[in-house]
Amino acid sequence: MRGTLRRILTTIVALLALQLGSLVAPAYACGCGAMIPGGSARIGVDREESAVRWDGRTETVVMRFSVHGDARRAAWIMPVPDRADAALGDPALFDELDRLTEPEQRDRSYFWPREGDWPFDVSKGDGAAAAPPGQGGVGVVGRERLGPFDVARLTATDPDALGDWLRANGFELPDRLTSALGPYVERKWEYVAVRLAPQEKGATLYGELTPLRITFASPELVYPMRLSRLARTPQTLGLYVLADHRMEPRSPIGGDRPEVTFAGRIEHPEGAVADLTGDRPARLTVLEQHFPQPGRIDDDHHLRTVADTPYRRVEYTDRLLTLGGVPAWLLTVGAGLLLAAASAALLAVRVKRRRPLPNAGVRSAA
Repeated sequence: MRGTLRRILTTIVALLALQLGSLVAPAYACGCGAMIPGGSARIGVDREESAVRWDGRTETVVMRFSVHGDARRAAWIMPVPDRADAALGDPALFDELDRLTEPEQRDRSYFWPREGDWPFDVSKGDGAAAAPPGQGGVGVVGRERLGPFDVARLTATDPDALGDWLRANGFELPDRLTSALGPYVERKWEYVAVRLAPQEKGATLYGELTPLRITFASPELVYPMRLSRLARTPQTLGLYVLADHRMEPRSPIGGDRPEVTFAGRIEHPEGAVADLTGDRPARLTVLEQHFPQPGRIDDDHHLRTVADTPYRRVEYTDRLLTLGGVPAWLLTVGAGLLLAAASAALLAVRVKRRRPLPNAGVRSAA
């Protein structure tokens, strides 16, 4: 008994330790940039969602992060292939995209009763679901305050110089990030460095952050992902792509195969979606991808045009088949029993008629 109790307590402690570890683990990277907590604080990115609009020449990325931890400030860095403009995004955008891409709801009938149907519904419980100007190879293109974001747009010819600038301006980062920026420096990309700080004094970064909108010129649809290889925990990416055609990644770049959860044409965009597309119709492709081992990420996402085949997920609601409000199985079984009873009665009558009378065939003596 004591051994069993000890094993149970050990399991509970291990699960608690695992849960607490997930809450305080630093998230040095997220889908398209690097999220860096300040000082000894910890910040975790629960999920990153991005909506991307590409018209063949210009790309706009709107990002929304859901974070947890105890950080009062953090930095976020995104490489971009050309000069970028930054602004606050519309918080309603992702809710509108979710409504446009909701799964189709269909009913699906089943014949035999299941748990919860009569006569198996005896017990039902109530369940609950729970800046200084440039310094040493770094140029400051611009710097502005956008709500909770302090945004610096930078150029760099040396990854070490870029790391030095970030540290000198209060952006603490792991040493590995400097080397990870090397490929972008070689390709002469630019950078959007963002300092995140709650506007309320003493508040921590928690929950959904205000979306940030970044626009830059690009001859191809590219979504920066290389810095996510620095992440310490598995990463999940949700990507809404608005373009003239259906778009999909050229390769999984080290993660699971990207899954298309919606593909269709938005003829009459409205609200925040219309603002992103410029009131023009567009093809919307929704992608989900999981990166169990972020260290295997070896490139950015380069998306290509594919056939404009529409796709929408279907969610089925299983319902017991009824006829006139009566379960079909009950009618069928009842009819079968009646038919069996009638057949038995008919057979009994026939047997009785064929049975000879007791005195049949006996002649009386004269």
